[in-house]
Formats: sequence, C-alpha cells, structure tokens
Amino acid sequence: MALAAAASSVGVASVALLLLLIANASASDASLEGRRALPGRETIHLEPIVFAERKAIVGSSPWRRSAEETPPPPANNSLVLAAGRTHRSDPSAKLTMYGGGWNISETHYWASVGYTGFPLFLLAVVWFVGFGAVMLVISCCWCCCCFCRDRTDRYSPTSFKTSLILLVILTIATIVGCLVLNAGQQAFHASTINTVDYVVGQGNLTVDNLRNFAGSLAAAKNIGVEQIFLPVDVQRKIDAVEEKLNSSANEFSTRIVHNSDKIKNVVDKMQYYLMAVGVIMFGLAVLGLMFSVLGLQFLVSLLVIAGWVLVTVTLMMAGVFVLLHNVVGDTCVAMDEWVTHPQDHTALDDILPCVDVATANESMHRSEEVTAQLVALVNNVIVNISNRDFPPGLEPLYFNQSGPRMPVLCNPFKPDMSQRQCAPGEVDFSTASGEWKKFQCQATGPAGKELCTTAGRVTPAAYNQMTAAASISRGLYEYGPFLMQLQDCTFVRETFSSISVNNCPGLRHYSRIVYDGLVVMSGSVMLSIVCWMVHTRQRRRRARSG
Repeated sequence: MALAAAASSVGVASVALLLLLIANASASDASLEGRRALPGRETIHLEPIVFAERKAIVGSSPWRRSAEETPPPPANNSLVLAAGRTHRSDPSAKLTMYGGGWNISETHYWASVGYTGFPLFLLAVVWFVGFGAVMLVISCCWCCCCFCRDRTDRYSPTSFKTSLILLVILTIATIVGCLVLNAGQQAFHASTINTVDYVVGQGNLTVDNLRNFAGSLAAAKNIGVEQIFLPVDVQRKIDAVEEKLNSSANEFSTRIVHNSDKIKNVVDKMQYYLMAVGVIMFGLAVLGLMFSVLGLQFLVSLLVIAGWVLVTVTLMMAGVFVLLHNVVGDTCVAMDEWVTHPQDHTALDDILPCVDVATANESMHRSEEVTAQLVALVNNVIVNISNRDFPPGLEPLYFNQSGPRMPVLCNPFKPDMSQRQCAPGEVDFSTASGEWKKFQCQATGPAGKELCTTAGRVTPAAYNQMTAAASISRGLYEYGPFLMQLQDCTFVRETFSSISVNNCPGLRHYSRIVYDGLVVMSGSVMLSIVCWMVHTRQRRRRARSG
C-alpha cells in the first residue's frame, strides 16, 4: 500500500510540477510578468499596468470528457502552438488526431499527451493481472498436488546454470538502472530548481522595478523648488498610480514566494519517492540473487510477491515520466514559437503576464508627464527667479542673486511626448548637478529666507531642491525602457528564450534519463522474478536428486 501511495504521489507530483513550472515560473516568468498563480484566472488591475492572471487546471482529469466529444478547433485568429509536436491520438475523441496544439487548459490536450504513456500503463496492468493469475495457478497446483508430485522430475544442469547466469546479468542490469535513475532524478531535480530560481529571480526583479517606479512617482509628488510644487491634479494621479503599483507588486511578490515553495515542495517529494523506489528495487534485486543462490525458497516467494507489486508501481511511474517528458518538450516548443509571435492570440495568453497595451501606454504616459512637469517646474524657477535680477524688498524672489545665468534643464520630451534632443546651453539629467554647482552662492539667513553673500544664482537650499528634482526626473525617465518591455512583452520573450536555451534541454534530457532508468529497472526485475523461481526450483530438484 505504501508503494502504491508513493506511485500515486509521484504521478500527481509530476503533473503538478509541470503546471506550476509553466505557470510561475515564467514567474513572473518573466519579467513581471508575473506568472499567474494557480488556480484560477484573475486579473491584477494595475492601473496603469494590468497583469492577466494565470489559469491552470486543478483537479480535472484529462479523460473526463465523453468519448463522443471532439476537440474544438482553434479560433481563426489564434496561433496554434507546437501543432506538429502535439499531433497525437486523442482517446477522449475516439482516437482521432488532436489538432489544438499546446494548451494546458484543454482536456483533449491532456488526453492526447497522456496517451503517450498508455503502452507502459497497459504493460503495468497486464503484468499485475497476468503474473498475479500465474502465481495463483501455481499456488493452487502446489497445494493440490504437493502429495502427488511426480518424484521423477529431474534436475536440469542446463536450466540451473542458465538461470544463474541470467540472474547475475539481470541483477547487474537492475543495479545499472538504479544508478541511471539516481543520476537522472538528481539532475532533473537540480535543473528544475534552477529553472524555478531563475523565474523567481526574474519575477523579483520586476517587483523591485515596480516598487522603485512607484517610489519615484511618490518622491516626485513631494518635490518642490522655492515653494513651487507639482499641480494638485497631477499629485492626485500619482497617489492613485502609486497605490495600485504597490498593491500589485505586493500581491505578485506573495504569489512568487507561494508558487516557488509549492514547486520546490513537489520536486522534493518526487525526488524522495524516486530515490525510495530506486533503493528498494536495488535491495530487491540483490536479495533475490542471494536468496536464490542459497535456495531459501520461502524468502524467495516473499520477494516474488514484493517484486510483482514493485514492478507494477515502477512501470506506472515510467508512464508518468513519459507524460512529463512530452509535456516539458511541448511547453518548450510552444515557448519558442510564442517568442516569435508575442502579440498573437495563443493558449499561452492565459498564463503569460503580458501587459495590456492600453494600460501600459497609460503608465508610460504618466511617467513621461511627471518627468516633463518636473523639468518644467525646475526651469520655471531658473528662468523666472534665479536668472532674474530683482531689486531688494521683493523677497522671496530677491535673495541677492547675481552673476552669469544658470543653464536650464533639458526636457527629453516634446509637447506631444515624442523624444527631443537637448538644445545648446541646456544641461541633461546626468550633468545638471555638476553644472548647477558652479552657480551656487554662499548664503546666510534662516531656511526659506536665505540671502547670497557671494555671487551666484541659487542658494544651497534651492540647489538641493533642484538637484533632487532632476534626480527624480532622471529616475522616471530611465524607467521608460522597463515600461516599454512590459508593453511589448520583451521581458517575457527574453525570459522564455533563456529558459528555452538554458533550461529546456536539461529538463527534457533528464526526464528521459529518469524514464530510461525506471524502464530498465522494472524490466530487469520483471525477468529476475522469473529467474528466481526457475533457479530456486532447479536447486531444490538438484538437492532432491543428489
């Protein structure tokens, strides 16, 4: 029962791992893209940035639909991902060929990919029922005929030696299968964890960028130069955007941690069960050889029963890993194809965190608007206060400013928010602090009523306010590429491309190694069980005839 439970847990863990990996980890997968969290489709309304929430299957069986149903054709305006690779027989549609492509929200996809493991599942059932029936017949015959056995049964040296040689060979093969399984499961575990960590890192990077961007907007709201601040309506817009940005970042960060922990928990359990099966099968093969050679018939009989169950469990696990191997391969191919068609409607839309174009544009516009208004605020002070010579008595406009005129700050945007080049005499964000420092005077007096005691166009307090405004403007301006990446899914494409190049080959290769190890191990033990019975019988006949 424990072994059966282990097999069931591994099956569930394998499928769950796949769903979570696709899902989280692009994890934000990519970029911000905060990969949506299981189990339902939600929307993180981030105004100005909206993240669609991931959708995954929870608790649904790939074979739940009636066999009378047929796979729905994809929408005319949608791109079918991995169409060639997923062209498989669909048992839920009378074994017709599935043509919907990669789509983890489609039960027909799961039915078709699950059918790839059908030969191993069928072999496991046939082995369990067939060998169980054989053991039952042998037991009945032994019980009924134990007093009337033909005492003339002769010992066959050829059978004895052949069975012993085969036992040694099969035991070695089982050990090799165990070693292959152990190496494969360790590599698969490490590769999966690395993929998850990469996706989580990309998600955390996006969360940090969102929070920093929100912080820059909040700082811009509070910036003032010579008692001049941003318009009230702009400050209200900043408050609304900041709240939604921080709320979305906090929720997404929580989901990253939750999904990461869930995936790693599943992977760790899968590794535990695979190691347990490998160790048990190794011990079974060695003990079977030892007990057969020693002629311990009762213990061999117990091992035969244990091996009968274990081989069934191992074959079922191999079938699960065939499914897992194919789903990983399908997903990697789907990601490759999506990278070249990011704006097309695909099945990945349910789990990809691409930002809605309209809301992304609004976010960028707000960033550009605040940047331009901060520059205008600073330049208004420079042109209308610092660079003008007021007579004494017009405080606070007069603070004894004198000397050469200060350069204004370069506005990187035209009135229509298109890019503009800096004009001669303007300073950009990177040089403003150093250039304006040359025009700072020494001043005395209380804060807000300082008077220059040396030549200069700006007091130390006003200089600090101007440089702070320029720094905030620069920060907002430099978030433009980040917001653009959210808009056109560049961040997601880069993350998917990296996973495809750096992680997919390993995941496919190591899942195949695990499958190979399970098949070799189960096949060797299956044949070993027969050899145990034959060799033990021949040893008993040899002892009786001798």
